[in-house]
Amino acid sequence: MKYNFDEIIDRRHTSCMNTDGFRQYIFHADENMKFPYADEEFIRMWIADMEFATPDCIIDGIQKRLDRKIFGYTRLFGDAYFQAFQAWTRKLYGWTFPQSDLYISHGVIPALYELTGYICKPGDKVLILTPSYAYFKYAAEYNNVEYVCSDLLNRKGDGYYEMDFEDIRNKAANPDVKLCIFCSPHNPSGRIWTEEELRTFADICMENGLLIISDEIHCDLIRSGLSHIPLAKLYPNSDRIITCMAPSKTFNTAGLQFSNIIIPNEDVRKLWLARHNFDLNPLSLAGAQAAYEGGYDWMMELRLYLDANFEFVRAYLEKHLPKAVFRIPEATYLGWVDIGAYVEDGMNLPLFFAENAGVLLEGGNMFVRNSDTYIRLNVACPRALLSEGLSRICGALNRRERKRR
Repeated sequence: MKYNFDEIIDRRHTSCMNTDGFRQYIFHADENMKFPYADEEFIRMWIADMEFATPDCIIDGIQKRLDRKIFGYTRLFGDAYFQAFQAWTRKLYGWTFPQSDLYISHGVIPALYELTGYICKPGDKVLILTPSYAYFKYAAEYNNVEYVCSDLLNRKGDGYYEMDFEDIRNKAANPDVKLCIFCSPHNPSGRIWTEEELRTFADICMENGLLIISDEIHCDLIRSGLSHIPLAKLYPNSDRIITCMAPSKTFNTAGLQFSNIIIPNEDVRKLWLARHNFDLNPLSLAGAQAAYEGGYDWMMELRLYLDANFEFVRAYLEKHLPKAVFRIPEATYLGWVDIGAYVEDGMNLPLFFAENAGVLLEGGNMFVRNSDTYIRLNVACPRALLSEGLSRICGALNRRERKRR
């Protein structure tokens, strides 16, 4: 490989959430919370950023901007960034959109909070598909609107999730439901929805007057040979779909806080224009443009490394944790593993693995519902760390299993 994804980089003491903030985020505790493992001994497989170095094209793009020496108020002017991002979506997805529809947010999460407030009023409801990224729920709660869940179906118990269209149709028919926050590809299961699934889902929403926010932040990181379809591509004449994409997951730049929000709906756009803070970090803008202009080869090689990491996980679990249910996800770098054969419902899985394995991970209880006994594993790390993490996870569960007999 041209790029070194096996490099192990020390991120401690950089105010990094992954290393320095896990107590607050996962356990809602302070630095006085103690574990049998020292902080530097933990294998970190939790928060959705990567243990890989950001590609050189982004560092070089930021360096060029640093060389200009002044970092005053910055907004998106001209069309250079738009041309770079649209060239990316055209190349990967065959999808384009008017420049007037593109807006920048400091992140997809802030955009979800804003957009939910623009679309919904007190008494309205938001539909989400569960298990769900928790911030979909939080966006509704922040805006004092109720969220309604439609559980995804795992018909064969093998980790392959499908939408329950009958249930979605029933929930969408409620006149109080005004918005669906949709995840495509899906986090945490990693499903890439087919064109038929996307059309069936969107048709139901549109027939019932719902707006759709399609969170497609994981769309670039898919398994080799597969393809992602932007939901809005299927409805080029509709203004009912707001699309969220970002370079952050693809290129490991979450800390730069830069996301693309495509808003074709005039009413929503007017509210965004009236209330949104348009100021940007000049280094974030430079990095995002450099990513889309020069990061394609790095991303394609990253995909291959992730493919191999997931195959490693599959084989390792099959051998050392045979009662676990794991399916290689079609997208994302997040493994969704059912360990219900080894644990009980309601068990604090993040705490168990932190104390008994020295591994930081997220449990199913962080994904709203329809997710008990699951763990989500971030496999975007060097193979050596992945191997050690899996060894510890399997060891802890097998020791627990022997004690239960």
